[in-house]
Amino acid sequence: MKKTIIYIVVALALIALMVFQLKSNKETTDNRVYHYNKEQAIHVQVITLKLESVENDLSYTGTFEPFKETKISSDIQGKINSVLVDAGSAVRKGQALVQLDNSLLKLQLQAIEIQIEGLEADVKRYTVLAQADAIQGVQLEKTELATKTAKVQRATLLEQINKTTITAPFSGIVTAKLTEEGAFAAPGIPLLQITDISSLKFTVNVPEQELSQFEANQIYSLSADAYPETLLSGKVIMTGSKANMGNSFPVQFLVNNTADFKIKSGMFGNVQLKNDREEKLIIIPASAIVGTNIQPQVYLVKNGKAILHNITTSSRFQNKIQVSAGLSAGDVIVINGFINLFDGANVSFSN
Repeated sequence: MKKTIIYIVVALALIALMVFQLKSNKETTDNRVYHYNKEQAIHVQVITLKLESVENDLSYTGTFEPFKETKISSDIQGKINSVLVDAGSAVRKGQALVQLDNSLLKLQLQAIEIQIEGLEADVKRYTVLAQADAIQGVQLEKTELATKTAKVQRATLLEQINKTTITAPFSGIVTAKLTEEGAFAAPGIPLLQITDISSLKFTVNVPEQELSQFEANQIYSLSADAYPETLLSGKVIMTGSKANMGNSFPVQFLVNNTADFKIKSGMFGNVQLKNDREEKLIIIPASAIVGTNIQPQVYLVKNGKAILHNITTSSRFQNKIQVSAGLSAGDVIVINGFINLFDGANVSFSN
């Protein structure tokens, strides 16, 4: 009995010791964890905004696309006897590209030609007999109708035979070969892709406040990033009627390619506009921007607090950004010290 009591007392003592040790470890861990004081002022670097004079040409980046591009497919079913071009081949409008097997159609055409020859002979014979009242006129009429029907069948076969030779709908370059000899062609199944890059479309996105600088059918200077020394002329053919997610509008140009077609589809380029006016603008460092490209924001300092503020930006040059709305001269914004910074935080600052 005494031993049992001793065991119980020892067990309770061990449990009490373990509880004490765990509590002591928790207090030690809590003391080591850094508890951020949200009321403590965060030191940041700020600037006071002012209107700056800017004399720089406006530049808009865009992408060149083919003016015409299509995937070629067959209008009828048939086995492919030969593909007459390869990827990279230059083709002319009307040039034969793919030849389908038409041997059966040609045999059917021969049969219908023989049938027409016999019917036409019958028509001549029945005409003489009908005039002599040797046969009824209805027999002549049926033969004439059969002749017309056979001629329609012949025209149908000729059209089908013509469609077995697939031709280029316009001049261009074969940019994809999607079939080979021996394959089966059917309507809707692409066989080749042809791209015309003699003319190109060039599309840029323009902020709404700068959209008025582009007029329909006016000519503007363009260049490709790969060939900056080659100046191209682009005519405005389309101005978008609906803004994209970045609140910009697409402006599209029609551009004549160089004689050697060195401007390729998918290349980047830019259109530049001379800005002869000296404007007073709000310019901020790019490092001050937080938020997203869709909705840029800055921290505006007011009454010792950092306030997250929406802005609208337009052009960007080097490491600075032009602000078109949301900020005014005299505003103070944060440009450095964003660690632990949050909307409404107390701040201390230096210029």
